[in-house]
Amino acid sequence: MPVPPGGLVDASARIVGDALSTILPQPIIIENKPGASGNIAYQQVARSNKDGYAVLVSYSGYHVSNPILMDKLPWDTKQLTPIGLVTVATNVIAVHPSLPVNNLKEFIAYAKANPTKLNYASQGNGSVSHIGTEVFKQKFGIEVVHVPYKGSGAAIADVLAGQVQLFITTPPSVMGHVQTGKLKALAVTSKKRHPMMPDVPTVAEAGVSNFELESWVALYVASDTPNAVITTLSSAVEKALSLAETKKRADLAGIELRYLPPTRMTAMLNKEIAETAIAIKAAKITLD
Repeated sequence: MPVPPGGLVDASARIVGDALSTILPQPIIIENKPGASGNIAYQQVARSNKDGYAVLVSYSGYHVSNPILMDKLPWDTKQLTPIGLVTVATNVIAVHPSLPVNNLKEFIAYAKANPTKLNYASQGNGSVSHIGTEVFKQKFGIEVVHVPYKGSGAAIADVLAGQVQLFITTPPSVMGHVQTGKLKALAVTSKKRHPMMPDVPTVAEAGVSNFELESWVALYVASDTPNAVITTLSSAVEKALSLAETKKRADLAGIELRYLPPTRMTAMLNKEIAETAIAIKAAKITLD
């Protein structure tokens, strides 16, 4: 995993990994390998033996954005081949309750009235939370200072402490804190409300248009892994996602299970890279 414990990627890996351990004849060992905007884990799998025993838990923020933002990437998308998509998640626009705002429109107005006085957290440079918030800033003409962290766990700690006021991230990172009142959720960035946060409106319902943001997690192995191995792994993943216990755990974590086979995963990745490159250029996003 290219991230530390906590958040969407870690939760997805453990839910799917536990299910796979009941289907495949080998135990599943999950190893967190954060660092270098995810590149340590990506490089390790890209250069691993082409036998399917090393599997990358790929996060959309790194897999889509790193090839666009980084000139010297230690891996290439051509070095990785998909097993399939496993989970997706909307994002939650969450703020510290000390802010004098009760909805998304009020937050945008407050941020405009207080340029550069607010900070926002991200899971790291190039992550969905980084790029998504920069696009959010561009769309609504606000100035909020970026504070990158090494994963969701470190970010949420400072958001809860009030040192950072805004965090646009996936439900697993903030859902429990929203439910206990430690954070205030202003909107979810999907077309529909989140089933575990039914009182939180969508961005559109909050009276703001043209902003949607979704994150995904997929499994990859080194390119040139035999097709028979990829087929075995992909079939096992599809079966794992269909188990009632897998769905139950995903629902509790606020994650949507969504399987896509390798060919469709490749098409989706290529489409997202093209669209994200346009968004990054328009928003003038860099890793600095």
